[in-house]
Amino acid sequence: MNHPSKAIFPAVIVGILLVVGISRLLLSPPSVVQASDVEPTTPPAEQVNTPQPEEMASDDCTLSNRYPENIQQWCAYIQHAATEHQLDPNLIAAVMLQESGGNPDAYSRSGAVGLMQVMPRDGKAAEFMCVNGPCFANRPSSQELFDPQFNIEYGVRMLVGLIQRKGDVREALKSYGPMDVGYSYADKVLTIYQNYR
Repeated sequence: MNHPSKAIFPAVIVGILLVVGISRLLLSPPSVVQASDVEPTTPPAEQVNTPQPEEMASDDCTLSNRYPENIQQWCAYIQHAATEHQLDPNLIAAVMLQESGGNPDAYSRSGAVGLMQVMPRDGKAAEFMCVNGPCFANRPSSQELFDPQFNIEYGVRMLVGLIQRKGDVREALKSYGPMDVGYSYADKVLTIYQNYR
């Protein structure tokens, strides 16, 4: 007598292996920090054609004037990334305010760099090891990420990728923020977003 469970078991194993394999392809390299779930393609810094702040007319910036000057000064870059990725510039500004307060030289204890606090491939971040080696090996360097224009573009692409993948802004922000804080990071950013827009 044939047992259906004997035929189902190999099919389940094959299915699990397929899911794991596809997940590794989509999420490679796996990461300790959740924001690395999405690795945007990194164009060379010179290929990012963002208008300089002095090139943008003041009425081109749709960022709320409630944001402090430390954030307002990056309006051209925020606006460009927002337009390119169809994201509210006020949400980008909220992340930036929470992450760095608008300081382009911000460097966290964990090694995150710049305005959007992106983990680079070098520095302290190089110490984070995943199953296949350094977690952030595919990331830009600290030097690249200290460039405000590049940092904003890269951080926004990460955030947009997380929103697309998670299907929800709060879930995406939870993944963008520090590990093991639950929704507190996401809720702080969303509170800033609500209060400043």
